[in-house]
Amino acid sequence: MPASALAFAIGAAFLHAFWNLLLARAKDTESATAAALLVSIVVFAPVAALRWHAESRVWPFIVVTSLLQLLYFALLATAYRRSELSVVYPLARGLAPVLVLVVGATVLSAATSASQIVGVCLVVAGVLLVRGLRRPTASTGVGFGLAIAVVIAAYTLVDKHGIRYAGPITYLELSMIPATFGFVGGVVVAKGRSAVRAELSTATFLAGLATFGAYALVLAALERASAASVAAVRETSVVIATALAAPVLRERVGAARLAGAVLVVSGVALLGL
Repeated sequence: MPASALAFAIGAAFLHAFWNLLLARAKDTESATAAALLVSIVVFAPVAALRWHAESRVWPFIVVTSLLQLLYFALLATAYRRSELSVVYPLARGLAPVLVLVVGATVLSAATSASQIVGVCLVVAGVLLVRGLRRPTASTGVGFGLAIAVVIAAYTLVDKHGIRYAGPITYLELSMIPATFGFVGGVVVAKGRSAVRAELSTATFLAGLATFGAYALVLAALERASAASVAAVRETSVVIATALAAPVLRERVGAARLAGAVLVVSGVALLGL
């Protein structure tokens, strides 16, 4: 893997962990997420316009992935309000590749290697450590993590085919616009416009930039290295977010939970081989 691609992938991992931490620490996670999404689609609209490429066949994929993105952000914001990031984030990011592999093997008849099977075992072991064998209070976070992982796996499978009919940045902008308006509309109805305005801050502005910035760095890395290697390095965000949850969010992140996050990343790396 070229040094430049490695740098871009690690940068993407840090940015992804960064915007999740910013939203998780907000007083009102739903309103903060709404504000961040608005920032992201407004700021990156000119970039998408300059790099515009979309075929007519992309629209069915845009509709489906937009609905899935809407569900993803709704679950994520609620999860961070009700549970700990150090539980939700590793499970959501780690289980999604496993689900993609399982669907590919069982439904799409894709070949599965021995290293991928070992990878699944490592992810499962990591999930158990993150969950904690004696932590029944973490069950809410586990449920949200699993639900979010299912949604991530679903839109990953949809986007794998949809991206053939549009440029990556165009595709992302098109999919995020309906999801953003749907999410913001729901928050406004439930909490009022003042709640969203109250969360328009430097933190949410940075979170909005980071959501798109992380993906842009992934695209840069993919231009220079294989998708498998980029995906494996990008998943280091699981360890980054889990480690920073203690000093940033004041969560109790013990050695077992951090070790579980490392196992999840190792398993995902094997899945990418």
